[in-house]
Amino acid sequence: MAKSQQKIVGQMSIFDLLATFQNSPDPGPGELNIQSHFQGIITQCIKRCPLSRWQIAGKMSELLNQEISKYMLDSWTAESKEYHRFPAEYLPAFCAVVGSFEPLRILAEKANVFVVPGPEALRGEIKRLEEDIKRLQQEKRKRQTFLREVEGDR
Repeated sequence: MAKSQQKIVGQMSIFDLLATFQNSPDPGPGELNIQSHFQGIITQCIKRCPLSRWQIAGKMSELLNQEISKYMLDSWTAESKEYHRFPAEYLPAFCAVVGSFEPLRILAEKANVFVVPGPEALRGEIKRLEEDIKRLQQEKRKRQTFLREVEGDR
């Protein structure tokens, strides 16, 4: 099989993916209630983002030309705030700031559509992965240096 035609084990072709969506049964009672799952994804995106909640709120405010506070982010992610929901109209700005389209993917999946990242989103993910690799390599070097020092003291 040519390289361009090879698939990674477990990877679905776009046609397989479309068939999966078309063959999925109608949702049953409560299956489209994604409140806790969506809230968890928003929380994970915030935790994975190198920016603080204050910075995320500030950047969202700039993009939306509307005040978003850290306290609003807190209320949207707090399990105790049952009636505080993340507004859908803020989602594009949030995804742009945290560098993840996972919240959109979750919503799309429940609507039987799928989200494909654009080139800029992919570049952003690649850049974030490169930064993570660099940070992990630095941590590895620190530990190797410490190990050499510890072993040298024997």
